[in-house]
Amino acid sequence: MLKKPLATALLAGLSGFALAGEHAAASLRALRLSGAATLQIDGRLDEPHWRQAPVYDKFSQFLPEDKRAARWRTTVQVIADEHALTFAIRAYDPEPQRIRAPLSRRDQVGLDQDFVAVYLDPVGQRRAAQFVRIGAAGSITDGVFNAADDNDDTAPDFDVQVAVQRLDDGYSLELRWPLAELRFPHADGAPWRVMVVRGIPRDEAVLDVSSPRLSKDALSFIAEMQLLEGLGDLVEQVRERSFIKLRPELTLRREAGRSQSSLGAELKWRPRADWVIDATLNPDFSQIESDEPQLAGNTRFALFQPEKRPFFLESTDVLGQTQPDDSGLAQGLAAFYSRTVSDPDWGLRATWRGAAAEGLALSLRDAGGGRVLRPSAYATAEHAQPAGSQASFIRGRAQWGAANLGLLGSSRDYGNGARNQVLGADFGWALDDSNQLRGHWLASDNTVSFDTQDRIQTSPIERGHKLWLAWRHRSEAWSNGLHLEEISPRFVNDNGFVPQAGIRRALVMLNRRLGAGSLGSLPVFEAEAQLRLEQTETLADGALQPGGELVQRRLEPGFWFSTLRNTGLWGHLALGQQRSRTGGPLHSPRTLNLGLESNPAPWFTHLALELEWGRRLDVEADRLGNGLATNVQAKLRFGLPRGLWLELEQRLGQSQVRNPQGQRAYDERNAQLLAVLHVDARDSLRWIEQRGHSRRQAEALLAGQESHSRSQSLVFQRRMGHGKLLGLGASLVRPETGQPLQRQLFAKLSWAWGG
Repeated sequence: MLKKPLATALLAGLSGFALAGEHAAASLRALRLSGAATLQIDGRLDEPHWRQAPVYDKFSQFLPEDKRAARWRTTVQVIADEHALTFAIRAYDPEPQRIRAPLSRRDQVGLDQDFVAVYLDPVGQRRAAQFVRIGAAGSITDGVFNAADDNDDTAPDFDVQVAVQRLDDGYSLELRWPLAELRFPHADGAPWRVMVVRGIPRDEAVLDVSSPRLSKDALSFIAEMQLLEGLGDLVEQVRERSFIKLRPELTLRREAGRSQSSLGAELKWRPRADWVIDATLNPDFSQIESDEPQLAGNTRFALFQPEKRPFFLESTDVLGQTQPDDSGLAQGLAAFYSRTVSDPDWGLRATWRGAAAEGLALSLRDAGGGRVLRPSAYATAEHAQPAGSQASFIRGRAQWGAANLGLLGSSRDYGNGARNQVLGADFGWALDDSNQLRGHWLASDNTVSFDTQDRIQTSPIERGHKLWLAWRHRSEAWSNGLHLEEISPRFVNDNGFVPQAGIRRALVMLNRRLGAGSLGSLPVFEAEAQLRLEQTETLADGALQPGGELVQRRLEPGFWFSTLRNTGLWGHLALGQQRSRTGGPLHSPRTLNLGLESNPAPWFTHLALELEWGRRLDVEADRLGNGLATNVQAKLRFGLPRGLWLELEQRLGQSQVRNPQGQRAYDERNAQLLAVLHVDARDSLRWIEQRGHSRRQAEALLAGQESHSRSQSLVFQRRMGHGKLLGLGASLVRPETGQPLQRQLFAKLSWAWGG
């Protein structure tokens, strides 16, 4: 896709390094209290302290048009004490009946709802910021914004307290952010920075920001964060303080007529401000919410899945997790992909953050059960992951002004001399306010192979490398990108996500920004004319693969524009050539690709449609055929009597290609229904049903295949305070046709102490 979905793009911000834009913005000032503040977090703002705290209200509009005066008044106050920062925010609204305030799952507060967000950067360099987004009903989305990766990572969760009160002229809220949840240097740190954002969903999706100079032309959404003044000696007082949190969990499970129990624990210890130690023992991740369904049959490459497990989510900006970027490629650092750790018996991790450098080291014992990827130019081979491997990763990064340089090492040890190791370096450099460079170099040594029965073997050492260089440019007239990549045929990283190897790729994205306008009577807030060019060729690999063979060539002209109700529409023609196997014929697929994303109504909160139609490549049959691929996502929320809320989310996907006789040679469908009944902010009942079906018609050289999968789960969840969670549920799973139905009843109790 040429354009990132609009809601994601607006909330994630614009790509780049956060040091761009050094112009000073108006600061926010906190009221400093010498002891612990006696504030009741109820959203009412009626304690005496709030009458003393300075009020900030200089908000400006960022969307749909930036640097305009805010139409709705918003005020911010901050109280700082020895344990926490507490924010009080008043969101005034002349039409309070139009405020959208549904109860929703964690990390589901977005531009379809009224919300207030607080971005905090206690390092002060504007390279990353922790954020909490609070809906007008008290639901929250939280995570880390990484400016260099152009990414809002909502996987990390913080133990914050929030409370909201609906008022006759809007709403008010309180956010208590414990200092134990903040990550900052022990010494020589820059002043803390903050930005407050307010979302107002009307016919025009409005985003107001407290940083009046923030522009959509900036390389980063957090480039103009304001100074948080009035903290006095708070940082010096708390930087030596130790915080510790222990979270034991007990899981009871009954499956196949057998009962079993599992006791695990997670420990988080911050001995002082710049260090965090994480440990996990026998964690049970089985109740993590199901992955989103993806169509996979008409490609031989592995699919990327985001991380949701708590142990891996500390300081994700330092870890450098692989993330898919706006080009559709899983770029990032590509050195560590935590989903390669399937079932850890134990894990230990240390993270350090200084004023001009940072680093981490982690090691886990993996019980296995997942898949090991072995990439090639035309496919990703998958092998059964053996039990008892040791996964380790270390990374350090130093910063000099607008540049940074990192070194890293990765190892997966399977025992008996079977080992995969990777060493490398990465860099970033903000050349000026409009341009940035990023890149990495990785080198691998591998002695791990698999026989025809998927048994692991120790093999002679093989070496490989991965090179990646990216340039991004953003200005008033252009938003462009260039990616250059080379992955040698024998490069292997068993701790990373590398679905393709043995290739050299060049990718150019040219986006001409056309500004605002109209399409008949429809207002256009932003528009772009787009062109994507890509060429991928093979690198020689002995007798297995010749060099210089064209794998894919793409020429994709297109457009994108945004309009009312947070609606983005895009389309492009996919022209070019593609090969599905070494030595195979070079095909010329031709498809039309269209997409839409919108927040249509208060009850119909999100709609996303994608369509690919035309002459498509049937990878297995190695031929072109008429076909299509569709993806639909719809989210609905309904208010019910007695304050209940029902949240529905439906995903549907289909991919098909026809043979020369007009019959469906390949057909794949998947569907997921998620329904959540919110009793209140702490109690919910969640139902997930997921189905998949694929069918390959038998032909002269292809065997017919058909597969069905189905899973259902019902979970009641109660949040009993910070870090305290009770879950009760049942599930039915049939992974594939012919496999037995797996029935399970479970109960899980997690209880945290400390902090």
